[in-house]
Amino acid sequence: MNPSYSKVSRTKPKSGSFWRKVLPYLLAVGSLLAIWQITALFLPSYLLPDVPDVFVRLFSSIQDPEFRGHIGDSLIRLLWGYPLACLFGALLGLIGGISKGFAVYLRSLISILQAIPPITWVPFFVILLGFGNKTIITVIIIASFFPMALSVLNATEGVNRTHLELARVMGASRRQLLAKVFAPESLPAFVTGAQVAFGNAWRSLIAAEMVGGAMAGLGFYSRWRGEVADMEGVLMSIIVIGTIAALLDLVLLEGLKRKLLRYRYVQPGGDE
Repeated sequence: MNPSYSKVSRTKPKSGSFWRKVLPYLLAVGSLLAIWQITALFLPSYLLPDVPDVFVRLFSSIQDPEFRGHIGDSLIRLLWGYPLACLFGALLGLIGGISKGFAVYLRSLISILQAIPPITWVPFFVILLGFGNKTIITVIIIASFFPMALSVLNATEGVNRTHLELARVMGASRRQLLAKVFAPESLPAFVTGAQVAFGNAWRSLIAAEMVGGAMAGLGFYSRWRGEVADMEGVLMSIIVIGTIAALLDLVLLEGLKRKLLRYRYVQPGGDE
């Protein structure tokens, strides 16, 4: 291959690829806002405020330390519960790869417990742990543990048998099998499981805050605004909740996915 051609291919601008990814989301958001605004024309403002009014309220609230505190409280809980769930889920899923008995047990446990909506655990943990961060973080862990563990567990069943037998012939211990065979080959499933687990974690966080698990956070703020019939505040909190989730998922997690699984996105010319 011509070296100069290869170099040009690697430095080819990626603006077209960027807009192919971003444009569908912009169109989706724009269509939702248009439907909202059209509907608002036929309803009283106290039932459904206009889009500009809610965004004016949003820009004003972002400058309010109290509202920013609610956002911070929710993010802190997420940053505690979500990584712990991913860690425990991935670890137990990998252990299931080297122990068939444990894999059967773990799969049975998941099939029983994942059928229970995470929000139903809130009253139990409120009694056990009290109101506040402990209860909500525990609910987040429960909600996001199952998809991560199941994803990694399924991946261990698809590990290349040749690699596994070769490692055993060379005298690899169970710990070495985990680190050198199961973990690398389960990486794509780990990334996928992490994205699914994030959705569960974020929804359970907001729901737990709404039903009384805490006296601060975005879920609490939304419920509080609803109790005083502040529709602008309710819609504003919905926008913030959706925006934060989209940014964390589409920017942070998707970026991490592309770094860890870079080989899947590299085209023959060198572009992603």
